[in-house]
Amino acid sequence: MHHRWGSPMLHRVLQREGVEANHKRIERLYREEGLSLRRRRRRKRLSHLRVAREQPPAINHTWAVDFVHDGLNDGRRFRALTVIDEFSRECLAIEVGTSLTGERVTRVLQRLCELRAVPTVIRSDNGPEFRGQVMDEWAYGCGVRLQFIEPGKPIQNAFIESFNSRLRDECLNEQAFLSLDDARRKIEQWRNQYNRERPHSSLGYLTPEEFSASQKEAGGEPASRSARPAQTMPSGALHCAAVSVEEPESLSSQPRIG
Repeated sequence: MHHRWGSPMLHRVLQREGVEANHKRIERLYREEGLSLRRRRRRKRLSHLRVAREQPPAINHTWAVDFVHDGLNDGRRFRALTVIDEFSRECLAIEVGTSLTGERVTRVLQRLCELRAVPTVIRSDNGPEFRGQVMDEWAYGCGVRLQFIEPGKPIQNAFIESFNSRLRDECLNEQAFLSLDDARRKIEQWRNQYNRERPHSSLGYLTPEEFSASQKEAGGEPASRSARPAQTMPSGALHCAAVSVEEPESLSSQPRIG
């Protein structure tokens, strides 16, 4: 259990462990122990028309990627590449380093493709690591469609933004990192806890790994796509969000020789 979990979450976790207790009793003990979390004040935003996003139909259909920044005790900064499966909410990888280039991003994604399956879509922001030539060529070769959100609209990548907030609240803000190796070890430990122990209300209060296993048993996972070059690609790998500004031509939309 984690001390940043609220009373409802702790009640669900205790139920999963076989502890029979009324939620009101858990809430009373929670308050008596002074564990209540301070609520963050949300800024009021202007209302606007929201367009429903296409939901991924199965595991390994849509992955979301993003970066999180933090620092070591000696003041050095580092970055963490986070990768999640939007359907199962499972965190597939958190790559930690002081320099995460497009080449390193593609190596992480290639490793995940070989361990799991090649996704249909990878959703990201417009960072240079994701829009660069290296990422474009890798996506074209594997038959992956890159979907970029509109600049300044992180809500279009809501699943990874929600995950990153939990990563910061439950891990980065709670830990002191002595070195990069120490940061990798502690963050990986938190990732395993997130996948195996933390129930999600959107998954019927199952953990991501339990939900993935239930989908596989029910036959809800599509046939795995191998990590080999695609035979056909509709108009290239790069695609933007449903409502987007016009983007310049990318490498993948150019004709290839040979």
